[in-house]
Amino acid sequence: METTLTTHESARLKELVREKYSQIAQQDLAVNASSCCGATPSSKEVYNIMMDDYSQLNGYAQEADLGLGCGLPTAFAQIRQGDTVIDLGSGAGNDCFVARHETGAEGKVIGIDFTPAMVAKARENAFKLGYNNVEFIQGDIDEMPLPTAIADVIVSNCVLNLVPNKSAVMTEMFRVLKPGGHFSVSDVVLRGELPEALRNDATMYAGCVAGAMQESEYLAALSAAGFEEVEVQKRKTITIPRDILAKYLDAAGLTAFEAGETGIFSITVFGRKPGATERGVKPRVKLSELQACQPKSGCC
Repeated sequence: METTLTTHESARLKELVREKYSQIAQQDLAVNASSCCGATPSSKEVYNIMMDDYSQLNGYAQEADLGLGCGLPTAFAQIRQGDTVIDLGSGAGNDCFVARHETGAEGKVIGIDFTPAMVAKARENAFKLGYNNVEFIQGDIDEMPLPTAIADVIVSNCVLNLVPNKSAVMTEMFRVLKPGGHFSVSDVVLRGELPEALRNDATMYAGCVAGAMQESEYLAALSAAGFEEVEVQKRKTITIPRDILAKYLDAAGLTAFEAGETGIFSITVFGRKPGATERGVKPRVKLSELQACQPKSGCC
């Protein structure tokens, strides 16, 4: 179940993540890719732990790619020309710029991030690229500074697991989506329990692991927030390298963890708010078609 925290504990975790991601905003892509979301020590065994390759997606801007994602939600989000898209935890703007390519000049993309350094970096990137229909605002995604029913699509990449009150984020997602609007969100989830040393470590929390929910509970929470058609669009296994695990677990703990059945996964999840959009219900793309689609082919 989602852990219930006191107001003080929740505020402390938020500040921890804010401070860490202020540092991460200045780190190189390679450093972030070879660690857990840029927060843990880098691995010398594995170059890329969580992130997927964005470079073949239309709209990709290398300077906005900090290597902090765990999926490609914009490739699965079924964004149409003219849509208003919100990116939760927008970082340096990478997913926003990919989404902008799909919305076209008549659409709008809004990125929300609660780290001032990330918002500043994203605005600088948008200015350099000359984009005037991409906006970055500072704010909490569990209490968005946005009107109700403003968005056609919500995307997010490895962010909800960093928020102490995930149910509040899901409720806010439901609020800001238009009737018939939908989301595509990539996140880290668990099957089984993490060892206590990982579960209680602040760095592992900022590293998108310790704050992850059980997959079944994550999907159930989205349905409880009011979403329909909740389903996993893509799932991949995340393996934390031994040289990182050894920073937190002793030899016996490391052996037990590797021999156990705990699984860490990145999932990309779809869900829809009930109702019809002003332009009618959007046509669904079959998940089999999405999963077979390769970005370089142009179909994503």
